[in-house]
Amino acid sequence: MSLRNSVLIITIILLVDQFSKIYIKTNFVLGETVHVFDWFKILFIENEGMAWGTKIPGEYGKLILTVFRIIAVFGIGYWLYESSNRRSSNYLMVAISLIFAGALGNIIDSVFYGRLFSDSHYQLAEMFTDKPYQSWFHGEVVDMLYFPIFEGNFPDWMPIWGGKTFKFFNAIFNVADVSISTGIGILIVFNKKAFAKIESIRNY
Repeated sequence: MSLRNSVLIITIILLVDQFSKIYIKTNFVLGETVHVFDWFKILFIENEGMAWGTKIPGEYGKLILTVFRIIAVFGIGYWLYESSNRRSSNYLMVAISLIFAGALGNIIDSVFYGRLFSDSHYQLAEMFTDKPYQSWFHGEVVDMLYFPIFEGNFPDWMPIWGGKTFKFFNAIFNVADVSISTGIGILIVFNKKAFAKIESIRNY
């Protein structure tokens, strides 16, 4: 697959990701929920840190995380460029493109959203506001996709979690997260094809 096609994939994902986030940000109050199906809801939250809400503690934790993400995206971009030059498999090119697009989508939130939007607590956020909710590089990632497919209780005999309620799937995420997870999934499931040499690929 050519680098041009990779750029097309990245562009489409970024457009969908940012459109969905901007729409949610400007039409939902933080914590607002829309019930689509019993197993699917739109729930607007903002994530300060990494996956599952993990944070780097300290005054500069958010800045460190954002800078790390930027460095990682440059690394992924270089990986994509080199893979294109080596004429790597389509599996690998698609996977890297998805990971790159997802990582870049969330970086846009972290770098720009703090200055582009006003606060979402108890009000609809305004874009290009004169009252931004944070400074550059301190924005929060917008999440909205929630799939509480199943809810139940752990058996009482189970240590630690016995009797406690659980939900599957409990994470709230966005289009960028889906893109990253799909790319990683391709690398795991199609590992041999993704990293096969070009001569081997022609034999499939």
